[in-house]
Amino acid sequence: MLRLSRCFVCTAVAFGAIWLGGCSSIPTSGPSKSQISSAGAEGNPTGIQIVDVTDEVARKLFAERSVGDFSASLGNGTSFRQQLGVGDTIEVSIWEAPPATLFGAAQIDSKAGATNARVTVLPDQTIDGDGKINVPFAGELKAVGRTPTQLQREIAEHLKNIAHDPQVLVKLSRNETSYVTVVGDVASSNRVPLSARGERLLDALAAAGGVKEPVDKITIQVTRGDKVASLPLQTVIRDPRQNVPLHAGDVVTALFQPFSFTSLGATGKNQEINFEAQGITLAQALARAGGLEDSRSDVQGVFIFRLEDEKALPWPNKPVRTTADGKVPVVYRVNLRDPNSFFVAQSFMMDNKDLLYVSNAPIAELQKFLNVVFSVAYPVITGVQTFK
Repeated sequence: MLRLSRCFVCTAVAFGAIWLGGCSSIPTSGPSKSQISSAGAEGNPTGIQIVDVTDEVARKLFAERSVGDFSASLGNGTSFRQQLGVGDTIEVSIWEAPPATLFGAAQIDSKAGATNARVTVLPDQTIDGDGKINVPFAGELKAVGRTPTQLQREIAEHLKNIAHDPQVLVKLSRNETSYVTVVGDVASSNRVPLSARGERLLDALAAAGGVKEPVDKITIQVTRGDKVASLPLQTVIRDPRQNVPLHAGDVVTALFQPFSFTSLGATGKNQEINFEAQGITLAQALARAGGLEDSRSDVQGVFIFRLEDEKALPWPNKPVRTTADGKVPVVYRVNLRDPNSFFVAQSFMMDNKDLLYVSNAPIAELQKFLNVVFSVAYPVITGVQTFK
């Protein structure tokens, strides 16, 4: 009996030493809630920011996401002016009222009726590198940056003193500058010419044969000069304001970008999970991750790890440390024991490459420790009893 008591004492001392020395030898899926919180303590050299997800934080982050929409950044004006550019080919027709004095040898326009007006159709001209064309008796004229209507008025102005009541028509024979380029995951990458109708974004995509991938997986990027704006195609379809008119020289790119987040810890699924380019909320992300494991999850330990823009929020820890590409390492903390957090989770948007982590509850760690203790102690006790 004395020997058995000594055995229990030795076992208790051994496992007590293991517990006091820390639970680093106990298997776990990641850091605990307290370990993550201490990583964001002031003065921590890692520079991690710990931010509690509140309604105010969710609203501010959501507002930052909606700033770059097409309507705001590219404009929604419906007017279109087809300006001529270098490389465009135009046809110039000139009418003179009888008796024709300047172009008298030209053919008679039968459509002019009894007036017998004379029409002269000049050979097609390509606007040269200087942006100019030549018209007989009018000389060299600037064409680039002007509409056909503006150019024909100037030609008529130059001829009015040497021709008999001249009337001029300028027609664009070959359009080389008033177009948009559509590339990316479309059926046929193409240059789409613009007309006076004023083609819009979805018109250009339709002219290119549409997108090759599912609509909810496509992001549309519009490049206009030094401006670049992006939106999910699904948003453009649902919101007519985002179907903006296109300008000459725009580049429309259809990007197949299956966004994803990674789910780790005490969730139903530990894996990378794809989501739509339109985005999903934290509530949806938790559902797609299989929810929280009731047997081991800590409802106060739901975290979203993210590399955030430096100006996204007023950060609690100063100075703000950033990564090499100017991002701030942030851990957003959610307490699902608070019923209000479920409403906040429906407005907090997930970002591409977010990491969703749920820590183990303290009781789950204790249970694992006790399982290790009993898995070792039970055979010893059984052997002693058998020997006795």
